[in-house]
Amino acid sequence: MAQISSSTAANGLPVHRIAIPGTRATTILVAFDAGARTEHAEENGMAHFLEHLVFKGGKIYDDYRKVNETAERMGGSLNAYTSHDLVAFHITVRAESAVEAIDLLTDFVGRPKLDSDELDKERGVVIQEIQRYKDEPSSVAGDLIERAGFGDHPLGRTVLGPEEHLETFSREAIVAFRERRWSGQRGGAFIVGNLEHVPGNGAVDDYFGRFPSLPAPPAAEAPAPFVPQTIIEERDSNQSHLRMLYQPDLDPKDIEQRIAFGIYSTLLGGSMGSRLFDEIREQRGLAYSVFSMAHVAGDYGALVLGAGLESAKAGEAFTRMKEIVGELAADGPTEEEFERARAYVAGRRVLSFENTNAVAGYAAGKSIVHGESFDPDDAIAAIDAVSYPQVVEAARRVDPEMLSIACVGPHTSSEFE
Repeated sequence: MAQISSSTAANGLPVHRIAIPGTRATTILVAFDAGARTEHAEENGMAHFLEHLVFKGGKIYDDYRKVNETAERMGGSLNAYTSHDLVAFHITVRAESAVEAIDLLTDFVGRPKLDSDELDKERGVVIQEIQRYKDEPSSVAGDLIERAGFGDHPLGRTVLGPEEHLETFSREAIVAFRERRWSGQRGGAFIVGNLEHVPGNGAVDDYFGRFPSLPAPPAAEAPAPFVPQTIIEERDSNQSHLRMLYQPDLDPKDIEQRIAFGIYSTLLGGSMGSRLFDEIREQRGLAYSVFSMAHVAGDYGALVLGAGLESAKAGEAFTRMKEIVGELAADGPTEEEFERARAYVAGRRVLSFENTNAVAGYAAGKSIVHGESFDPDDAIAAIDAVSYPQVVEAARRVDPEMLSIACVGPHTSSEFE
């Protein structure tokens, strides 16, 4: 049973402690509502670039070697991520090193140097990352379906941004973005796992007070009404990568609807027992990879279907995948499908929560993106409580005719009409 306590640092940053019995690990994660969807158009790519830059050093650990070597001496796993919703920094260590890990993370993330020389060096690194993604057709298809689903809205732009932006970002602009978005009022610090070596509630808040006191940022731009599009990137290849995006008619603030939608996505294409995997891959042999993913943020939801397959089979696979969405919307899943998918989702959640890093990431999303409580035990109980009629209703919330399409391969738009 997780034990949760919270306090607030002087800068307004909430500090949450989630004690989990039976582990020797501790994860420290700090996150902010400063993902790619909060960028202005000319800033696209800046949130991710800033994530890279802070690793170059802070006040005490003032260069990248000190940051990396200190983490290694603790046996720590140090990393970060940027999504459309969040930017997050995290380190997982043995419990005895928790306070030292807090010191390290809050130093270089809370008061980074953002050195101009390092900025210029890191541009080339991130540009190489962008180029690598362009060489991966599946990654390109993922970017295209976001643009097809959300258009010119920030959610339709890539997290990495275009190369030409990276070449122009100045230190002043990056600092301005950080001061606009990295507010403690729209962030959170999470200390998760074995807390035996972490001083009592409030005693470590001074470390998290290293982040500057900043005013609350403006709300992110709300998504525009869904206007389906089809985007094809023609490539002379034998393999294609297909993506389909739906926006369900659900209330993102309704926890039960979100969980039911996740179970629906799982029985549709989120496991080896799902309809898409069974029919598209196993029965028909149309694709070597087929899946569905559900994502619900604070103000929108999306369902993405995908397949990697032989180009000659793309049209047939698309037609049948769309039909399966329609069949579920009209008739709903069977009770057996529902029971199996709910058990699978709950089991995956239980297993993921054996990892302190996964608990910290879950807590950050629930707290910052949704403004909700994040007790791990409540999360599992909520999945177990979802009913069959709720998942039937989730399937009906997806209009099978309202979808955006993206594909990388030797195709034209007319093949997916």
